[in-house]
Amino acid sequence: MVQRSWMTSRSVRELDRRAIEEFHLAGIVLMENAGRGVVDVLLQSGVTGPVVVCAGKGNNGGDGLVVARHLDNRGLRVGVLLFCDPSVMRGDALRNLQVLQAAAIPLRVVDSDSTVGRSMPELASAEWVVDGLLGTGTRGEIRPPLVAAIEDINRAQRRVLAIDVPSGLDCDTGQPLNACVRAERTATLVAAKQGFQAASASEWTGEVHVVDIGVPRRCLETHDWQQA
Repeated sequence: MVQRSWMTSRSVRELDRRAIEEFHLAGIVLMENAGRGVVDVLLQSGVTGPVVVCAGKGNNGGDGLVVARHLDNRGLRVGVLLFCDPSVMRGDALRNLQVLQAAAIPLRVVDSDSTVGRSMPELASAEWVVDGLLGTGTRGEIRPPLVAAIEDINRAQRRVLAIDVPSGLDCDTGQPLNACVRAERTATLVAAKQGFQAASASEWTGEVHVVDIGVPRRCLETHDWQQA
């Protein structure tokens, strides 16, 4: 078994690059494995539904779309709130959006502050909210409409599972930015993130579960885990 250390945001990017470029593992396969691993954590937590997946435009959001599909496959009530214009999505996240749309899984676009807040009744009726808004590369201030979305997720006081890191938590320092999701559980990918060691980080991450996304063992064994 590979001994995994804490990962910085740079180490995360480099591992993804190596898995895809050097080990020929397609990014969409990594995304699929990530989403299925997150679903396993939800099932271990006794999820019964309904579940609301809050997805952003990047790969973290793409992971969330995979989560929604596999929850639907298991017969759970699930819906997606997409916090971007679908036209800006690219790559593997876009492909998973297309799959979700073809599967007719409920999805609503929330792409401005004016449609956040009281117009999101889905949150009030959810058993679990899955946070797939922002990932490990987040830096600086969170911008609209995600600030309001994060505030609404916290205000709803539902059970929250964050994918990889809670949206708005600095991956490297463990400090919240101007808005940060407060999660009950965090399903972090490959290994725990460096910022999780911070004394206050657990207030935002809740219980941390490490999810295997299928990166080859040799790639993990030769990886520099703590690149600055």
